[in-house]
Amino acid sequence: MGPVLLSLLLAAIFAAAGVGEAVYIPYNTSAGVVPGKLNVHVVPHTHDDVGWLKTVDQYYVGSNNSIQGACVQNVLDSLIPALLKDENRKFIYVEQAFFQRWWRNQNDMIKDTVKGLISSGRLELINGGMCMHDEAAVHYIDMIDQTTLGHSYIKEEFGQIPRIGWQIDPFGHSAVQAYLLGAEVGFDAFYFFRIDYQDRDTRKGTKELEVVWRGSKTLGSSADIFAGIFPKNYEPPPGEFYFEVDDSSPVVQDDPLLFDYNVEERVNDFVAAAVAQANITRTNHIMFTMGTDFKYQYAESWFRNMDKLIHYVNKDGRVNALYSTPSIYTDAKYAANEQWPLKTNDFFPYADNPNAYWTGYFTSRPALKRYVRMMSGYYLAARQLEFFKGRHSSGLSTDSLGDALALAQHHDAVTGTEKQHVANDYAKRLSIGYTQAQELVSTSLACLTESGSISRCSSPMTKLSQCLLLNVTYCPPAEMDLTKGKSLVVLVYNSLGWKREDILRIPVFSDSIVVHDSEGREIESQLLPIATASLNIRDKHVKAYLSITPGAKPKFWLAFPVSIPPLGFNTYFVSNSKKSAHMSSKSSQYSPQGSESSNLQVGQGNLKLQYNAAGTLSLYSDSKTQVQANFEQKYKYYIGQDGNASDPQASGAYIFRPNGTVPIKTDGQVPLTVLRGPIVDEVHQQINSWIYQITRVYKGKDYVETEFIVGPIPVDDGNGKELATEIVTNMATNKTFYTDSSGRDFIKRIRDYRSEWKIEVHQPIAGNYYPVNLGIYVEDGSKELSVLVDRSIGGSSIKDGQIELMLHRRLLHDDGKGVAEALNETVCLDKQCEGLIIEGKYYVKIDPQGEGARWRRTFGQEIYSPLLLAFTEQDGGNWANSHVAKFSAMDSTYSLPDNVAMLTLQELEDGSVLLRFAHLYEAGEDKDLSTLASIDLKRVFPEKKIDKIIETSLSANQERTAMEKKRLKWKVQGSAADEKVVRGGPVDPSKLVVELGPMEIRTFIISFDHQLRSQHQ
Repeated sequence: MGPVLLSLLLAAIFAAAGVGEAVYIPYNTSAGVVPGKLNVHVVPHTHDDVGWLKTVDQYYVGSNNSIQGACVQNVLDSLIPALLKDENRKFIYVEQAFFQRWWRNQNDMIKDTVKGLISSGRLELINGGMCMHDEAAVHYIDMIDQTTLGHSYIKEEFGQIPRIGWQIDPFGHSAVQAYLLGAEVGFDAFYFFRIDYQDRDTRKGTKELEVVWRGSKTLGSSADIFAGIFPKNYEPPPGEFYFEVDDSSPVVQDDPLLFDYNVEERVNDFVAAAVAQANITRTNHIMFTMGTDFKYQYAESWFRNMDKLIHYVNKDGRVNALYSTPSIYTDAKYAANEQWPLKTNDFFPYADNPNAYWTGYFTSRPALKRYVRMMSGYYLAARQLEFFKGRHSSGLSTDSLGDALALAQHHDAVTGTEKQHVANDYAKRLSIGYTQAQELVSTSLACLTESGSISRCSSPMTKLSQCLLLNVTYCPPAEMDLTKGKSLVVLVYNSLGWKREDILRIPVFSDSIVVHDSEGREIESQLLPIATASLNIRDKHVKAYLSITPGAKPKFWLAFPVSIPPLGFNTYFVSNSKKSAHMSSKSSQYSPQGSESSNLQVGQGNLKLQYNAAGTLSLYSDSKTQVQANFEQKYKYYIGQDGNASDPQASGAYIFRPNGTVPIKTDGQVPLTVLRGPIVDEVHQQINSWIYQITRVYKGKDYVETEFIVGPIPVDDGNGKELATEIVTNMATNKTFYTDSSGRDFIKRIRDYRSEWKIEVHQPIAGNYYPVNLGIYVEDGSKELSVLVDRSIGGSSIKDGQIELMLHRRLLHDDGKGVAEALNETVCLDKQCEGLIIEGKYYVKIDPQGEGARWRRTFGQEIYSPLLLAFTEQDGGNWANSHVAKFSAMDSTYSLPDNVAMLTLQELEDGSVLLRFAHLYEAGEDKDLSTLASIDLKRVFPEKKIDKIIETSLSANQERTAMEKKRLKWKVQGSAADEKVVRGGPVDPSKLVVELGPMEIRTFIISFDHQLRSQHQ
């Protein structure tokens, strides 16, 4: 524009405005939806990680800003006055962990103001969990618990029920999130961002970024949900619309007296972005996500510019802009009466460019992942015992552990994608929560063993202790001297709803031991020498984590069988032996040499393993099922790409990008040590200097247990390494394998294939890795090979007949995805640091085709909910005279059906009880157990009379019937599927029988009249 024209334009502006006077402009932000126009839903939001580069509390108060300038307190403090300036302004907030921290520090006036904003819909609490949980490395029970925690608070404090899922940052999305944590909590829609870049490009071309997601084959259309995928990211649209005070985007400058007047340019930028998005979106509604990580620290800066944009865009008239929320947007989409494309299965794995598959985090920080899983199962059991004792009877509670576990589900927590000091913070919180919960557990078990009934008790005389570090052979109560007439009392609690037969292992010193059960009978037991590898990690880790030097090292594992009633305990007694017929048997031990190991067979029962002359597994056979298979188990590591290639993408906390595979071979024969005994056979192998393995076959069990001790992974050659174990058979599996979705449904995977788009394969290994929380299996028409795991992990079937699990990762380069730190975990002791050592287990079974589900489901539940052990001592006397040695909270002749698990038994603040049951099987998964199941609540609670029972949504914040009536039902393209969905019927309050169809989870709030129905036997 020439200077003459510019002068004329400015003169016209000044004449209109009054020379030398600025004019107040009342911005019109009142627009709603306009039929027939392109409606741009402007959704102001912030994404606040509850830990990532800084800890959750550092993020909240705004400390440690040398790492990242972020303060959530500033966001919420500045948000409220900004919303009050204009009644049309709106905002959504997600992370309840932060919101509750802020809320408890506000005065009554601010609280009243905020409640008004929430009730009017100007401030909407969406998603509603304590965090935005991950969807790959999390277990569905944890997802439910953390969501319930947030939803209950929102309902109690604000009377609100979130109706939108907002999972905008997790790195891929699970089917369980869609149908269970979406439809079953009552959400009408679910919005997210991270899907594979090839998938996104395909969907843009077909206008299928918004779909109806049918995540469950079993529940079908009854659990459909509308799913919206953002076209680029969860940030403002292209065209520079970032308005934090320190952002570089041009603000909307509409004062004609000032330089850089740019209203027309900014309106054009906005309209161009809207039209571009409309071209890949169905209906005349699009969403602009106005915000990103930790924005709105000065909220008025954003709202001032959005006010102007809405005002001037609507004056321009080409599109209609309005302040909106995802709820308003969802309603507009629904009102369009469109038929939507159908999406099934999930959105794993996720890649954002050809060499960046976000599949490394499936395994990153495996010790933290194991800690989270252990605490999850413990939390389930602890809440049961809290209910038995009475929530308020002693001041102890499980709340701290519940809060810590909720934070740990965050998509930069259990994922292992946080900085090391943040990972330490999550672990510290879990430790504090466990310390408080274990005191409650010990007190509750002591009360039960002293009284034998579910009654209020606060000060028992029996002092019980527990052993969290039992996996590294550290258990101080078991180190007592048994030679002076004392006995070790082992109280074993079973949190499952069915009777459980298992093998216990505790470390002991003496080799003259006898074990008695609760009825005084001597029972068979076995002593196994503790491996040096286990004792080595014992000393180091006890000192590192407890700051104490452990005493003398125990010499043996004592193994003995236990039988525990449902929702109850049994007691066992370990004492010094005096030439008993059932004195604990010492394991025979030998190390076969040369040809001696050829055709070596281990296993005392139906299951047998055979080793070849090279000392490696060669054959699996089960005489009961007549299954036999060639079988090899070995290790390898992937060299982590260092980022110095033509593509600088490195392997790191998020990304798995291998740069070669190295099989781990020992020099010559793998040295074997074989332990045999009446209960278990063990094969010990020192695979190399940093891998030790124990393979176990129990006499009464039909699976193989493999324990591994891995680390420190050596990196002195300059290469990061990603260790995998693989099980190799000659099964013809046709590129197909199955992995679980967040521990729930199993999803069919086909190597180098995606069902909804044609994949271009750039990473044939990393691109075929999937998250495994429960297990992975393959089948060949005649048999199934299943592997179950003890934590979330990455797994695949890279070749036919093969399954591999990535056990540990140690990398030397950051992968450029934001954490700015290499995944190089170390443990430091006395100023000496070395790489992290991990210990864990996985379990293997081969079944006839179609018969593997029963083991995967039943034993999978037992892995999640291990037996809880508590210890004390007895000095002479007779325990049974003063204690109840065996107890079940349920009717003594009753247990839950084999296909049902009790997920939650929790007394709430008001004295009512949250009760949740899950059917464990999918439709058609098992010929006998994929059927309708029934639970008799009168027999589950024989000591109590149920006054009232209300079925609720999954997160227990609304009645189920009300939720189903109001939840939106979306139209799907194509003909309706012929479905036979089985769900349980309403609960008759007089009969109190709960029915469950396959894959159904039902949640109830029940009230008791607190009077015993009968004396429990």
